[in-house]
Amino acid sequence: MVSATEGKVDFEKSASFHRDGAILLQGVLAEEWVELLAEGLDECYEEPDGMSSALVSPNSELRIDQFPAARSEKLRKFICESPLPSLIGEIINGPVRFYMDQMFYKPAGEMIPTPWHQDTSYYNVEGHDLIRAWVSPDTVPREASLEIVKGSHLWNVTYRPLAGRDPDLSEEEYEARLAVAEESGFYERTGDDFSFSYNSAIMDKSLPETPNIEASRGSFDILGWHFEPGDVILFHGNVLHAAQGGIVLPYPRRSHAIMYAGPNIRYIKRPGQIIPDPIALSEMNPQTGQSLAEFGDTFPLLWDISPLD
Repeated sequence: MVSATEGKVDFEKSASFHRDGAILLQGVLAEEWVELLAEGLDECYEEPDGMSSALVSPNSELRIDQFPAARSEKLRKFICESPLPSLIGEIINGPVRFYMDQMFYKPAGEMIPTPWHQDTSYYNVEGHDLIRAWVSPDTVPREASLEIVKGSHLWNVTYRPLAGRDPDLSEEEYEARLAVAEESGFYERTGDDFSFSYNSAIMDKSLPETPNIEASRGSFDILGWHFEPGDVILFHGNVLHAAQGGIVLPYPRRSHAIMYAGPNIRYIKRPGQIIPDPIALSEMNPQTGQSLAEFGDTFPLLWDISPLD
């Protein structure tokens, strides 16, 4: 368990997070942590596994790895021993557990956009203290960085995931749509030996559709930040967020999105779950309503209000 990091999140920053749904903390990670992060992301990128996939467009692509820390000791060390757990603990004023992580790797060149979405409905968890730490070892200009709809974490709505198979389509219709998408150059590449696919899950159409934020940006209060290595963006699991496309960078935009959970986060079996549970959890037969604390080291406790001696 990491020790507390005093003075990193003052009252104003904490209040801004709870009001807006996200904050930028500048320069809170030392160079050694940034280097460790870069090394861990690069090694995962070079060695994809069954939880790696890519969203492809005619001019660019986005590589996404689920649970990269499961195969990278460097990323595990970053997640568990860096200042991140204590920063989040100061915001929620409670114990912090690690839930899951993802790698988002956009190669040099034109950046593919990340559409507006909400994280909550992609996972089998619910509760208010679900916080993402978004970090990168690269300089990320405002126009290529994360942005959020201010206050959308307070709308009390769980939106339908953008991914998944429409249950109203027949097998033939589904396959035909995938074929058309691939022919047009917009598709998900999983590879023959990859076990994960965003399109393999069944879409939960009982949830409302995600609002088309991009079509009416002027109607929303959108926050975004220029990002430098050593900075951290923290955002709420329920907040609507995205990243713009079209900008050209001469270097890759490597990012690590780590989800931490507070004490009120509980397991819920979603009919349209997109991201699979950790393998260790699936073997425990989890039931809706169980606290993550009931699953031991599957979701390790990383920080508490009273650090261990």
